[in-house]
Amino acid sequence: MPDRIKIVLAGNPNAGKSSLFNQLTGARAHVANFPGITVAKKEAVIKLNHQRIHVVDLPGIYSLTAYSPEELVARNYILDERPDLVIVVIDAANLERNLYLAVQFMEIGVPLVLALNMIDVAENRGLRIDHQKLSRLLGIAVVPTVAKSNKGVDKLMERALETAQRQKTWKPHQISYGADLDEKIEEIAALFPQGNFQIEKYPPRWLAIKAFEGDSQVLKLVLSDNEVGPEIISKVNEVSQHIRATLDDEPEGVIADYRYGYITSLTKQTVTSEREIRRTISDKTDKILLNRLLGPLILFFLIYIIYQLVFWVSGAPVAWFEAFFKWLGHVGQTALPPGLLQSLVVSGIIDGVGGVLGFVPLIFFMFFAIAILEDSGYMARMAFILDRVLRTFGLHGNSVLALIISGGVSGGCAVPGIMAARTLRDPKERLATILVAPLMNCGAKLPVYAMLIAAFFARYETQMMFLLTLIAWSLALLAARILRWTILRGSHTPFVMELPPYRLPTLNGLLIHTWERTWQYIKKAGTIILGISILIWAMMTFPGLPDEKIQAFEAQQAQATEDFLISTEAKILTDAQALSNFSAFYNSYQKKDKKLGPHASPSFQPLAQTVSLLETGKPLTQNLKKYQTTAQAFLNWSQSIKNLEGAMARDELQHSVAGRLGSAFEVLTRPLGFDWRTNIALVGGLAAKEVVLSTLGTAYSLGEVDAEEAESLSQKLARTPGWNPLVGFTLIIFVMIYAPCFVTLVIIGRETRSLRWPVFAFAYTTITAYVISLAVAQIGRALGLGA
Repeated sequence: MPDRIKIVLAGNPNAGKSSLFNQLTGARAHVANFPGITVAKKEAVIKLNHQRIHVVDLPGIYSLTAYSPEELVARNYILDERPDLVIVVIDAANLERNLYLAVQFMEIGVPLVLALNMIDVAENRGLRIDHQKLSRLLGIAVVPTVAKSNKGVDKLMERALETAQRQKTWKPHQISYGADLDEKIEEIAALFPQGNFQIEKYPPRWLAIKAFEGDSQVLKLVLSDNEVGPEIISKVNEVSQHIRATLDDEPEGVIADYRYGYITSLTKQTVTSEREIRRTISDKTDKILLNRLLGPLILFFLIYIIYQLVFWVSGAPVAWFEAFFKWLGHVGQTALPPGLLQSLVVSGIIDGVGGVLGFVPLIFFMFFAIAILEDSGYMARMAFILDRVLRTFGLHGNSVLALIISGGVSGGCAVPGIMAARTLRDPKERLATILVAPLMNCGAKLPVYAMLIAAFFARYETQMMFLLTLIAWSLALLAARILRWTILRGSHTPFVMELPPYRLPTLNGLLIHTWERTWQYIKKAGTIILGISILIWAMMTFPGLPDEKIQAFEAQQAQATEDFLISTEAKILTDAQALSNFSAFYNSYQKKDKKLGPHASPSFQPLAQTVSLLETGKPLTQNLKKYQTTAQAFLNWSQSIKNLEGAMARDELQHSVAGRLGSAFEVLTRPLGFDWRTNIALVGGLAAKEVVLSTLGTAYSLGEVDAEEAESLSQKLARTPGWNPLVGFTLIIFVMIYAPCFVTLVIIGRETRSLRWPVFAFAYTTITAYVISLAVAQIGRALGLGA
């Protein structure tokens, strides 16, 4: 027995392949791309009956002909990697259509086992499938399963291991395609070994069939041999002309007809229906959810409810996370001596990364809601409903999925969304979709929105998120319409979409999908955002103020202290030592620290009590009134020192590399209400949108005057002069629209195979963001908002 066997999962989209993969591997999956192509590959190594099994999940496909990158990569993987076994996952309720792919695998000859999945759905529809007879007719193992609830999976794997260990050689299955084709298929199959094709792993008969199907990759291979290639092409053309003349059809159509004929003969012998016509639960549900009037209303209502629940459920956990990072900052300040190291740890790392990680609960619950929409089958209905709208704006129905994945319901990502646009065959519709997908509210923008909403619109969290979703969709559709009217003008292609049946999501599946996405977010915070936070901290810290400026501030502080000490109000605080001792005493008093210091004077206690009451605006008792003058003078002195420290901190920041860079942009962004710190955050957001949040956290932490008054970033912004609801909303709009992150631009370049389109995406989104944000800011001020 080999040390490890390789089992590949294949099947149509929505056949339950991912559910089976999750049941087999849990959360141990490794996600990467297939070599040389941006198609995701999930794989994991598991152990079963003392046997190590390498499980690979292929993308969902309908055939093994090179119609799409997914089909091409799946086919090449099977032929090049030659796994020990393929499990073809079949939707039992749609047996005929799903068997079409299984038959093509049989023609390659790879050892095969069929998972007759969702057998419960088929039975609910009145279908009875004799899987044992089907197994005998096909000559392969057929196992009924319900992958989402783990039914039949153990039996499936048992049969898979038996087959993989028993069948070591590939045995291509032969289907008759009629006299005309069968004869030529054999002739061409005999020619392949004579050419210099280097196709030892490829079954010759299968290559011959693919040549008749017009498979572009196989025809390219055939033409690579100047001796045998022309003869093969000649035979293909000869039969093609004959079929066109006699059957008014193409060889590809004839081959498909014979395959379906073969499949029909199988199903007639193995499938019985208890009811001739039966309307399924999915059909009945769709009558309501896909209604032209009710469908869109229900869709918007669901999105609104999702936002309501997500903010409600995540409110307390987000507060706990914020409290934790606040406590961690205090620990860092206590444990580390004042200086660069403390500043790096507290301001650069804890406040930067903590500001992003603090929103993990909100991200988790948003991803959980999206997983429910996907696993239940409603996400496909959303695409169906929105397709009617998209066509009006020049996009294709398949654009819906790309836009939804990009953040149509807040929490997606533009990178997979742009890659999902590959399903669009028309290049202009595909390009328009790619260019507007980054306008959606991706998961990276979500924490920025959440922080600003908490700062300025805390009472309207749900309404604001719903409004931002509508704005993002409106902008994307408007941009698409303009693109299709101008540089991407062209006709529309028809849209056909398969709607999977509704399913009850399993908790296990939901948690796996949610955790996979949340973990990606956490990893990003621990790697990319951590690195950028440290870089931006360094840019905000160095080169520091010149010595003469530092000395000037110190001189002002010394003068303020001297003025206080020589004043008649100082009284019991007669010298610098007494003032220092009382300052330390008062800090301990405010924190209710029982250790009030070794130099506490008997008069410190009533004086501290008086200062505290004056500071909080509470009335003094009669016995404390004699301390009122000194206490008020102390408060005035303390405030002047804080003001000088604050001015020094701001000057240090503005003198830093980041400060100079941000200040240079102020001439452009001041009309929007943004200062140099916001400018730096927006520049950092070009790397990843979450960096906007972490950079603001670092900037306002470095500028903090009193470390004892640490608070969340939203609280800091809410009380910072220059910030108000209008500035907050303007920043939200700018973040929503401006340049896609670096990774998204790279993907746009890769998908369009051009440098021109990522440059265009960067330019048009940034210019649009500036123009719209400027309009929002100016109109808001004209209406008297933001005061």
